[in-house]
Amino acid sequence: MLTISLGRARRIHPARSTTDGSMFEKLRIIFSIPELRKKVMLTIGLLAIYRIGFHIPLPMIATNLDSGAGGGAADFFEKVSVFAASDLRQATIFGLGIMPYISASIIFQLLGSVYKPLEELKKEGEAGRKKLNEYTRYLTVVICLVQSYMYLKFMLMAGANGQSSINPNFMNANEQLFFGWQIVAVLVMTTGTVFLMWLGEQIDEYGIGNGISLLIMAGILAQMPKALYELVLGMKTELTGLAKGQVGIETLIILVVLFVVVVFGVVFITLGQRKIPTQSAKFTRGRRVYGGTRQHLPLRINQAGVMPIIFASSLLMIPGVLFGFLAGQFASDGALFRGFNLISLTMSDQTSYFFNLLYVGLIFFFCYFWTAITFNPKEMSDNLRDSGTFIPGYRPGRRTTDYLEKVMVRITYVGAAFLGLIAIVPTIVYGSLGVPYSIAGFYGGTGLLIAVSVAFDLVQKIDSHLVMRNYRGLLEGAGGGTSPVV
Repeated sequence: MLTISLGRARRIHPARSTTDGSMFEKLRIIFSIPELRKKVMLTIGLLAIYRIGFHIPLPMIATNLDSGAGGGAADFFEKVSVFAASDLRQATIFGLGIMPYISASIIFQLLGSVYKPLEELKKEGEAGRKKLNEYTRYLTVVICLVQSYMYLKFMLMAGANGQSSINPNFMNANEQLFFGWQIVAVLVMTTGTVFLMWLGEQIDEYGIGNGISLLIMAGILAQMPKALYELVLGMKTELTGLAKGQVGIETLIILVVLFVVVVFGVVFITLGQRKIPTQSAKFTRGRRVYGGTRQHLPLRINQAGVMPIIFASSLLMIPGVLFGFLAGQFASDGALFRGFNLISLTMSDQTSYFFNLLYVGLIFFFCYFWTAITFNPKEMSDNLRDSGTFIPGYRPGRRTTDYLEKVMVRITYVGAAFLGLIAIVPTIVYGSLGVPYSIAGFYGGTGLLIAVSVAFDLVQKIDSHLVMRNYRGLLEGAGGGTSPVV
């Protein structure tokens, strides 16, 4: 069919002008584009390889740590597993997950703000980025070697309760794992993480979406069937009067409504922006006047993303595990044991007011800390001035810098308050309704933020391919906006 516009005819493909906006029609269109279908199928295949390797144990392991771990160790494993794309309770070839690579990336991002050579390297464009990625890979291997040895020494060989998880056939006369097998275990776990890093890079280059983020999201979503099974297994098909520890019909309704509300809030804040109006300066060339256009500078409300929760939760894990380990070195009737054990229990009790207040306080601190590192108002002000753009009412230079910093401080407070609320929602659900923590964990915290952020990034990557071919995007009419990448 033909459409007339300003005297020119343009042919529009019938399939692309369809008014059917159903999700099934959009999915059909995605798989009808050969290039996009190839990218999606390759991404799914690589994620399937990751999930298969997730269930291959180390050859010298007899039992998983979840059978013996308890208290602080169990909480430590459960929290770390959320953003490591793995489960430390299962000693597999991918036991370390992708966390060493994330740690190396964070280290170089922090050093890039304070170490001049790295800061100059970041400004060199594509060549500098490749060099930084190379350094990140080297540091990842070093971190893997250290973490795998510590994990083997203090978790697998010692065990959570003093009992080794190693198969006796691999032990020597001193009931220790043979040194050769220790080297094999360290190299296998290091190679597993490096392989996951390679998988993420292949998804970035040949698939669709951010590879590392998709690996983390796959690990989070893989826990949902088990959590739903636990919920259905303990559910009663009758009214329980919201009795704590009993999941009845009204409890299930509350959980469903609360989940929708929390996801809506996460999406709203994730896409939320403060749009600062800008105007470009006018200049004349010959008889023509250029510039003078009005635009806006978007500043994300949640500028720090999920990093504050990761930092805060990681920092709070250390005292409980550390003081629990120190308490075990003394007699149970001694003063040192009682003191260390009290601190360990206090820092491990996620339902206590002290723990949650400290948790929220650390989230606020790391929100401002991470924003101060990643957001440079002076650099942004200089870029606006160099491009001939200014903020109406503020002179270019220091006044613009002070204004941008003032705005970012205000919206960071809102973003930090949102992150603090999302972080303690699982604790509230767990404490008030008495549902298992594996269920309550999906109502907030790191896992939900990562899943929502990565899902939006993936959808926007697919939309870019659809719009390029004049198809309707998956989020058409949904408001748009930008999504942070983990």
